[in-house]
Amino acid sequence: MTSPDLETRLRRALRDVPDFPTPGILFKDITPVLADPVLLREVIAALVAPHVGVGITHVVAVESRGFLFGVPMALELNVAFAPARKPGKLPWRTIRESYALEYGHNELELHEDALRLSPERDTPARVLVVDDVLATGGTAAATCRLVQRLGGEVVGVAVPVELGFLNGRQQLGGCPVTTLLTF
Repeated sequence: MTSPDLETRLRRALRDVPDFPTPGILFKDITPVLADPVLLREVIAALVAPHVGVGITHVVAVESRGFLFGVPMALELNVAFAPARKPGKLPWRTIRESYALEYGHNELELHEDALRLSPERDTPARVLVVDDVLATGGTAAATCRLVQRLGGEVVGVAVPVELGFLNGRQQLGGCPVTTLLTF
């Protein structure tokens, strides 16, 4: 549960950018949060807290703003980090997943060995998917499908901001979502 103070400070820090990246989109810009180290640290801690001690083995974060939250979350959880990237950005063998978003279509890739575990583990990777904003859910759902295709179990999705009016959770098939602020 997010404290009302953190939610208020996060709401105030976000910047609305009209008509980005295309006309008609009101973009929620998280870069002012990144400029405030105290707020950023609190956001990371609040996103991590519900996931401590639940057996997560990997954080998979979505290019590129998801990396800004995913890497420190993986460090705090002491688990592996894997980037989900746009096609052609990862240097090793990959799998690819297409998805729709509110202003077009795109694809994501994940290294085919991104969820590899130590040989002594005989259970699937337990993955937390991280991004900056949950909007229509297309990006998060595509990332979850990539994880599942590699044999991983998605234990949750974590985002600082959710645009609830776009119903992105419906794309996630009941997967638990941690968010700090919902519009």
